[in-house]
Amino acid sequence: MKKFAKIDKDRLLLGIAAPVLAVVAALVVTALVLLATGKEPFKAFQIMVSYGFKSDSQVFILNEATTYYLAGLAVAIGFRMNLFNIGVDGQYRMGAFFGAVVGGMVTLPSFLEIPLIIVVSMVVAAAWSAIAGFLKVGRGVSEVIATIMLNSIATAVISYLLQPGRLAHLNSNTNSVYTTMLPKSAWFFTMTTNPAAGPIEGFIVIAVLAGVAYWFVLSRTRFGFDLRTVGQSESAAEASGVNVKKMIVTSMIISGALAGLVGMPALLNEAHTYSDEFPTGIGFIGIAVALLGRNHPVGIGIGALLWAFLDRTSNWLEFNGYDKEIVGVIQGVIVLCVVIAYEVVRRYGLGRQQRKVGEELAAAASLKTAQKAEVTA
Repeated sequence: MKKFAKIDKDRLLLGIAAPVLAVVAALVVTALVLLATGKEPFKAFQIMVSYGFKSDSQVFILNEATTYYLAGLAVAIGFRMNLFNIGVDGQYRMGAFFGAVVGGMVTLPSFLEIPLIIVVSMVVAAAWSAIAGFLKVGRGVSEVIATIMLNSIATAVISYLLQPGRLAHLNSNTNSVYTTMLPKSAWFFTMTTNPAAGPIEGFIVIAVLAGVAYWFVLSRTRFGFDLRTVGQSESAAEASGVNVKKMIVTSMIISGALAGLVGMPALLNEAHTYSDEFPTGIGFIGIAVALLGRNHPVGIGIGALLWAFLDRTSNWLEFNGYDKEIVGVIQGVIVLCVVIAYEVVRRYGLGRQQRKVGEELAAAASLKTAQKAEVTA
């Protein structure tokens, strides 16, 4: 039992080492950039920490991280299959748009209205993602190319439908275009622990449940085992009887369904309508968050909180005389350092494992030689 405990401990340390190294390296590089521009790095970090831990900032970070976390989960499903779903951005916008349209057409009790909008969003996003899956298994089209193109098509489809006289209305005062406002029965609940800090959006509960479901399916089910097997080796998966093509399509559908949840905090907790000001680009943030969290639900959560923290503190840095773009530098360097750190840790772990196997083989050979010598004597 001690041996297994030691192995688990070593794996845990290696799993933590990569993101920690990435963040430390990013801070060092950022400090050097600040010094090169004549700014004081430690003061900048102090400003970020002091502002980021204020009560209103904490609420903002939690709300922002909820959306980033869901995007990270959607991307991570593909990553575990060795698939790169770059289309989360288009998928969640398509889902949120049609969810808003359907939700604005009916008025039902909350226990029916809210699930209806969420289900519509997940189904539409899953169907949009499935297109890339079918193109990959049916025509050999790279999912990267397919999902990027589908992002552009999603933008065009929404732009066409989000017009007065079609599925939207024009606000003559602001010249903004929006879908029919959702009834109050479609407004998701909020939690207020400190009135001065603002409400925490209730969709954080759904995000936590999604993370638990992600962990359970991938770690405790046959489907999760098959998914991880295909991601590691398609030929080995096929040899064991796994239908690789079916797994690819299924994984893209699940990834898209999770992407359908990404726009729900903005729709059900904030705007209560889909407009031309609906947030975009969250899908690409999800890629960085999934990388930083190493596709683990807890790690993705930490990555989402870090990203939201950087978003929150960027404006305050600018207010204190620092370039706002410095936070963009931190985020970009973190992503770069994550890739490098993971590769360094992976190679170290592989080399360590090879050395351990070599030591065990050498010990076994030495024992066998000793036993032969005893028999001969």
